[in-house]
Amino acid sequence: MAARTEHPPRVAIVTLGCSKNTVDSETLAAYLQRHGVELTAPEHASVLILNTCGFIQPAKLESISAIVEAVERKQAGSLAQLIVMGCLSARYAEELRQEFPEVDYFFGPEAYEPIARVVLGDARYELLGERLLSTPSHFAYLKISEGCDHGCSFCAIPLIRGRHRSRPMEQLLQQAQDLLHRGVRELILIAQDTTAYGIDLYGRRRIAELVSRLASLPGIAWVRLLYTYPTDFPEELLQVIAEHPTVCKYLDIPLQHVSTRVLRSMRRGMTRQSIERLLERIRSRVPGIALRTTFIVGYPNETEEDFRELCEFVRWARFERLGVFTYSAEEGTPAWSLGDPIPEEVKQERYRELMELQRSISRELNSAKIGTVQRVLIDEELAPGEYLGRTEFDAPEVDCEVYVRSPVPLSPGTFVMVEIEDAGDYELYGSANVTVPTPA
Repeated sequence: MAARTEHPPRVAIVTLGCSKNTVDSETLAAYLQRHGVELTAPEHASVLILNTCGFIQPAKLESISAIVEAVERKQAGSLAQLIVMGCLSARYAEELRQEFPEVDYFFGPEAYEPIARVVLGDARYELLGERLLSTPSHFAYLKISEGCDHGCSFCAIPLIRGRHRSRPMEQLLQQAQDLLHRGVRELILIAQDTTAYGIDLYGRRRIAELVSRLASLPGIAWVRLLYTYPTDFPEELLQVIAEHPTVCKYLDIPLQHVSTRVLRSMRRGMTRQSIERLLERIRSRVPGIALRTTFIVGYPNETEEDFRELCEFVRWARFERLGVFTYSAEEGTPAWSLGDPIPEEVKQERYRELMELQRSISRELNSAKIGTVQRVLIDEELAPGEYLGRTEFDAPEVDCEVYVRSPVPLSPGTFVMVEIEDAGDYELYGSANVTVPTPA
């Protein structure tokens, strides 16, 4: 354990991976700052904390590359202490210790107090839910649960993050109120499985109630749902999305595949028929909703026929937003025993074909918006009179963007009505005309 120092060190936190890691880093940053730590950029830090991702092979390689670079800095004398935390560290701690003896400490996710102790020598304050936001000040992620109880054959998350653990609703509402008081207008709900919220604490799913209560908080403009698991989807949530004007008509619902044979091997608990029925219910109960999904191509038993079925399904479903991953064999998962028989070049060909198909669908859907007026949240200023924003149908960083021209200055967090004048594959272009006040 580090000794308590007269002057706390300068600390930098580098976050890799998903939005769940972002929330972990923001919580750790606030906790360290509460203890008097000076948070700074990596190049100025004496202590570097790497929050790693260990979900799939590309993410693991990115995290390892960051560790290598940090080790080189420590060897050169520009770092006094190097700490690695997060999913990669939780999953491969022993291997990493052997490979990188220069790293001072390895921790898993959410190790706030242990990290504070090794950096400072003690941890005097209890965790109160504070966060030092790293996102733009007008939106924030709200992590409503941790871990996952699903046994999807390809997924290592239960090995890394453990079983599903919901956070108490009153605690989440208090954190949401704190964020709104700080100027946040969009709350983005995240978890490994947001639709399972409440099962462990309350004996039933309470995601609909949580969303409804969040949507009613003073000052909220948008509530957005990510990572909704399709199996046993709570129907009452659709009513909340349809009825609350502050709940985005947007749903991120990862399907992973559509071939019933592949879905069974993936242990997804669904068939193509049940997926189609679910999508039809969602769109009928929430007209105009934008659906985002993700698919895996190159799963070990995915045949060419299975892939063709997936493409045909995507043409039918016409998802507003879609992402594709190539299969990554992860040791310890049930699918590990299947091997990785599909050549990488075949995976990449399927990836490109499916993304090209979605690109054409996205362009058609975007082109249909030309001549309409859309409510847009401004995210950043690109140049005087030029801005970047999003509609309620787009989550930050992963979805379409709106390029906005405005005759009057706009600030990030401002809502404007934008007349759409042109469209690209994944972007819209338009001019602002009427400013819409954000709810007080």
